[in-house]
Amino acid sequence: MALITLGLSHHAAPLDVRERLAFTDADLPDALARLRRLPGVSEAAIVSTCNRTEVVTVADPSVEGELIAWWGRERNAEAELIRRYSFTHRDLESVIHKLRVAAGLDSMILGEPQILGQMKQSYAVAQSEKSVGPVLSRLFQHSFAVAKLVRNQTDIGAHPVSVAYAAVTMAKRIFSDLSAQTALLIGAGEMVQLIARHLVGQGVGRIIVANRSLDRAEKLARELHGYAVPLSDLPAYVASADLVIASTGSRDPVLDIAVVKRAVSIRRHKPQFMIDLAVPRDIDPRVGSLEDVYLYTVDDLRTVISENLKFREQAARQGEALVQQYALEFNRWLESRDVGDTIRRIRAKARLQRDEVLERARKRLANGEDPEAVMAFVADTLSNKLLHAPSAQMRKADAVEQAMLMSTAEKLFDLGGE
Repeated sequence: MALITLGLSHHAAPLDVRERLAFTDADLPDALARLRRLPGVSEAAIVSTCNRTEVVTVADPSVEGELIAWWGRERNAEAELIRRYSFTHRDLESVIHKLRVAAGLDSMILGEPQILGQMKQSYAVAQSEKSVGPVLSRLFQHSFAVAKLVRNQTDIGAHPVSVAYAAVTMAKRIFSDLSAQTALLIGAGEMVQLIARHLVGQGVGRIIVANRSLDRAEKLARELHGYAVPLSDLPAYVASADLVIASTGSRDPVLDIAVVKRAVSIRRHKPQFMIDLAVPRDIDPRVGSLEDVYLYTVDDLRTVISENLKFREQAARQGEALVQQYALEFNRWLESRDVGDTIRRIRAKARLQRDEVLERARKRLANGEDPEAVMAFVADTLSNKLLHAPSAQMRKADAVEQAMLMSTAEKLFDLGGE
């Protein structure tokens, strides 16, 4: 079995591809069940955020093609599209990658902490669906511990750089005085909560929270001294918003172009700033073509973010060193576990061969054969059975493989200088 990560991220995959191949929270349980049922897959988890989707498995090394085919079926996408933008990591590379992701070292915003919470949520779903076993459970727990270590032992989180921070910074560039503006937040998840707190800290005039669950919207609105509305009433409030920020788990847009056109007309072309942080997108992309509406996506935040990255580069180098150290530690455990499994299988096979020879010996003794002759039969037959497979493999190997097997046999059978 191999530890295989198949994924794509903001490094190589454009937004529309990430959007098409992403899994929503609602998708995960059934997708995990189908993934776990694939032949050769023994453990599985899926991490899907606005910037990445990763399928993590403990599986037969030959299963990669089937993983791609499964992903294509799940998202109704061509296998070639997945191959073009995806990457594959195995074993130690997979461990290093998972630790880097958890520590925020692979994020669009270096060192951002949100990915850790998203990974914990993905792990919780996989646990509830019973799709993770001893290897992935230990890998996720190890990743969480290393991420905490990186944050505590470096300055990776010392500077306020996040998608939320970048979104509010961009809003301040559009509206120099946020105290005179109304912000409409679509969704009530972690990202929206972070942005809302930043907006309150910057003195935004009024906040409206629209969410599918009105209870969650009201809870956040009370904290912000804002106003909560159900998502179904969203069209009635778009025109009153100067700033619209959307981040829900919906597969389809929750704000269509017709609603925004109506809002533009009601606002008499007063500028409106919108940030769509969701993948798949919450705001119809065509809204960006409307006059007086400035629509930005997560990819558009790169410029704002890059201005703050230089403060984290030194801390990131320290974090990378910690990741390498603890990835090797996990890999040693993984290798020792594989060795233990192989030893158990060798012993089990030897016991079967022993029992077979002993049964034949008992029959010979019952038939009155000489015990000395039966003992010689047991010794010869058992040694032949135990040595037949390795001897045959060495004989049929080519010259290069044979030399490697001979060297290994010297160690395994402790031949020394014999």
